[in-house]
Amino acid sequence: MKKLKLTDLLIFIVTAELAGALSALFTGDYSAFYNEFKAPPLLPPAWLFPVVWAVLYALMGISAYMIWRNCSDNERSSALRLYYIQLAVNFSWSIIFFRFKLLGAAVAVALLLFVLVGAMILAFQRVNRTAARLNIPYLIWLGFAAYLTTAVYIIN
Repeated sequence: MKKLKLTDLLIFIVTAELAGALSALFTGDYSAFYNEFKAPPLLPPAWLFPVVWAVLYALMGISAYMIWRNCSDNERSSALRLYYIQLAVNFSWSIIFFRFKLLGAAVAVALLLFVLVGAMILAFQRVNRTAARLNIPYLIWLGFAAYLTTAVYIIN
């Protein structure tokens, strides 16, 4: 196992957090739309989403760093390719849902993201179990987010 390089770890965490922050920036004021639509059962308060996402992006960054640090080039490239693809799809969801209000497309993106993260976890699992396990809360949250997205689409 290679020695921890704090600078590299921070680059991975900041990159993941930046993807979330830029998505939020391009999304604009999500709270207005959040308060407009009919709320499905179990909808949490709006303030909870940025808190949860900040933690999840940090875990994503840590896990990606662990893959980058501990893998051969071949293992690393296929696992990290899935990581960056899911991060790009993740980036698009808020913009599609809140900015453009394309609820049906947001459901499709949420489901695609769930599948991509499941595949990413499996790819990470083959290389580093801890890195894979760090993404389980993300997958669970995505399942909940897919439910919320689908419910908002159906009742609105």
